[in-house]
Amino acid sequence: MRVVFLGHSGFLAELPSATLLFDWTEGELPAIRPEVPLYVFASHAHSDHFRPEIFQLDGPGREVRFFLGHDIKLSPRNLARWGVSPETAERCQPLRGGETRALPEAHIEALPSTDEGEAFLVTADGVTLFHAGDLNWWHWEGEDPAWNRNMEVNFKRYTAPLAGRRIDLAMLPLDPRLGEDGFRGPGYFLETAEIRRFLPMHQWGEFSFTRKFWDRFPQYREQTLEITAPGQRFPLP
Repeated sequence: MRVVFLGHSGFLAELPSATLLFDWTEGELPAIRPEVPLYVFASHAHSDHFRPEIFQLDGPGREVRFFLGHDIKLSPRNLARWGVSPETAERCQPLRGGETRALPEAHIEALPSTDEGEAFLVTADGVTLFHAGDLNWWHWEGEDPAWNRNMEVNFKRYTAPLAGRRIDLAMLPLDPRLGEDGFRGPGYFLETAEIRRFLPMHQWGEFSFTRKFWDRFPQYREQTLEITAPGQRFPLP
């Protein structure tokens, strides 16, 4: 498996039988193999996770499918505004948390998010990848304590299906805007599931925040891959 960090929360994962593209909104997209299916994921409609240009990846000579958070509305007006043909629209599948899709090359599960849209758990070629989207333990200093408590309850409830599951690669928010409270989400994910490798995302270019996470959770240093710049490639066994 090879994974390319595209920028912010965008990743391209190349597996033997499929290519997976997650939340691509910025950065240069590498050449995509035409001989295997391309599965494009957009977790939700926020502009730092979804760009309508993803639909231009559809075309002759390649099998493409789009899996979208349920808040990305495929209304006739949006389809026309985004330049999505009827043929491409048929290859779009909105998902809600708890829904699954079984494909010849992959099995896809959607989890609800604590913000908008969904998170995606994808298994292909015996490998399981998790892209959290905006599913995170959002704890904001100065926010109403009741809001923060409710966020904690929902986060733990929505991540419950991951308990004890082996995840070969997890792409999780490690957001420096929250300060040390930004460690809550990834720390809980890594406690809850058997995550073999963790790629931080949603860092707004402050990649040094990963080292601060290591200082707080040295036990997860070996599992955590350090991102330093867009375009970085990670060959993973």
